[in-house]
Amino acid sequence: MGPSMNMTTTSMPVAGLVPGPRQEQPQADLLVRNAKVFTGDPDRPEARAVAIRDGRVAALGDDHDLAHLVGPGTRVVDALGRRVIPGLNDSHLHVIRGGLNYVLELRWDGVRSLRQALAMLREQAGRTPKGQWIRVVGGWTAEQFAERRMPTVAELNAAAPDTPVFVLHLYQSALMNRAAVRAAGFTRDTPDPRGGQIVRGRDGEPNGVLLAAPGALILYSTLAKAPALDEADKRTSTRHFLRELNRFGLTSAVDAAGGFQNFPDNYATVVDLARSGELSLRIAYHLFPQTAGQELADLKRWTEMVKPEDGDEWLRLNGAGENLTWAAADFENFSEPRPELAAGYEAEFERAVRLLMENGWGFRLHATYDETIRRDLAVFEKLAAEGLFPGGNRWLFDHAETVSADSLDRIAALGGAVSVQNRMSFQGTAFRDRYGAEAAAHTPPVRAMLDRGLTVGAGTDATRVSSYNPWVALHWLVTGRTVGGTPLYPAENLISRETALGLYTRGGARLTGEQDVKGVLREGCYGDLAILSDDYLTVPEAVIPDIESVFTVVGGRIVYASAEYEGLDEALPPVDPAWSPVAHFGGYQGGARQASLVAEAVAESEQHRQWRVARGSAPEAPLPFYDPCFEH
Repeated sequence: MGPSMNMTTTSMPVAGLVPGPRQEQPQADLLVRNAKVFTGDPDRPEARAVAIRDGRVAALGDDHDLAHLVGPGTRVVDALGRRVIPGLNDSHLHVIRGGLNYVLELRWDGVRSLRQALAMLREQAGRTPKGQWIRVVGGWTAEQFAERRMPTVAELNAAAPDTPVFVLHLYQSALMNRAAVRAAGFTRDTPDPRGGQIVRGRDGEPNGVLLAAPGALILYSTLAKAPALDEADKRTSTRHFLRELNRFGLTSAVDAAGGFQNFPDNYATVVDLARSGELSLRIAYHLFPQTAGQELADLKRWTEMVKPEDGDEWLRLNGAGENLTWAAADFENFSEPRPELAAGYEAEFERAVRLLMENGWGFRLHATYDETIRRDLAVFEKLAAEGLFPGGNRWLFDHAETVSADSLDRIAALGGAVSVQNRMSFQGTAFRDRYGAEAAAHTPPVRAMLDRGLTVGAGTDATRVSSYNPWVALHWLVTGRTVGGTPLYPAENLISRETALGLYTRGGARLTGEQDVKGVLREGCYGDLAILSDDYLTVPEAVIPDIESVFTVVGGRIVYASAEYEGLDEALPPVDPAWSPVAHFGGYQGGARQASLVAEAVAESEQHRQWRVARGSAPEAPLPFYDPCFEH
């Protein structure tokens, strides 16, 4: 659906205007006009134009109200009647880890059929150099495919007989072709790791299936065996990943750290980009102890190195987590029974929380099940009785899919918050099949959280499970449906589009203590906004996941531009390495831009065929379509 063309002018979408008489008020750097602005500010919910100066919102109003801010240096952008919103803020995104690997990954996010997914894999195998792997790492589920099934190992072997292929499916499993099994060093003698299973055939040899049973460590540790990028390419990869996030209107994210993200080593790339002014996304990051048995030592060392809010508006420390101690972490594989956490984990967990409170550190805490949340809350309440918790520090639970009403009351009493992600839009069917439709109907109970006045932020938990596309998450919040269209929630657990957008803007800002400068379009707040391809507030619900930004601004900088604004954004270096799946297919497979990239990829393949014909290495007439990937 195209933008509204109810325009007040027929001007070009980007222009300069002849300045009027000299005004006392300084000119704007950027003026977005002829827009339907949703400000997110209850005191002034709507506007037609936004002026930005020195990275901040300078004024809002009608076009004529702001005309006096236009000077010789003002870039004037005509929104052509489109919807403008505050920049989105994913409150739980593994953005740092995702950026370090982005250009190495073949993304099936948004792919509508397994046939297309396997064709992409087969084509990528033809350009991947020896020694490298093809990695499909999260962002998809079998439900999104027309075929409603996962690929088989036989299909991976047919698509890429010689190139290692690793396909991660949610928190549940991974598929590997024969070449990947060899590259990972798995043999009949390789023991199953704790909490995981290497599935074997009747001959005892690994058959290419890895199961999280119930923990995902086997999946992630196997993926870690694939070659990594060098430092220069990590930098380029991160910049392209941030641009991909900007494509969907994201201007901020809270990095949730995670496994295999060591501090300070794996943070060096974003620190370097921040120092050089090349971040296009504001990042508030967390620190996550990586080694079981060493958590307290790591936390103590970090409290002596840095403190929350160190940094600036582009890159800042927000606290510890999402794990504080490994023993306190549950698993979110809904295909497996809920894990029983070890008895007595609370003693070490309490020492970790006490250390953070004494040093003025807040934290976020991974907790999927109410059974875990109740045990953690008992520790917090013990410290609160001593007057130590929360001590003015921000803290929150992440995920909280099965949190109970009683636990929500206890969280509210302790001044906590919650960050929810749309993991149920990818795993909701598995949850319903295990626990029943009645339990799934309030998993997580977002409406109950809001009714208690809790601060709630929304996000995706991308990139290894859910997609990083925020509009898929917003669709889930509004409709209660999985990516395959399965309804999960009754009307009483759904929220309005405006409320959902607030969780993705103001909610995330509250979780980082930036609610006074971020999440709304108001004078003095950050100049972060997006012009949308479709009007989120009025389009049919089915269109919401296909929304993109056509013009994204962070701090007054144009960080993404498409459609009529193509070429106005900041230049990026080309994707490197040149064989990268991202260089050929792009990222999320949706929208007109992605369709164009796929068409270009097809045209490039045809040009290559014609080149081979001219040299006598291929028949002149193309062979009838046949793909051995699909015969199994």
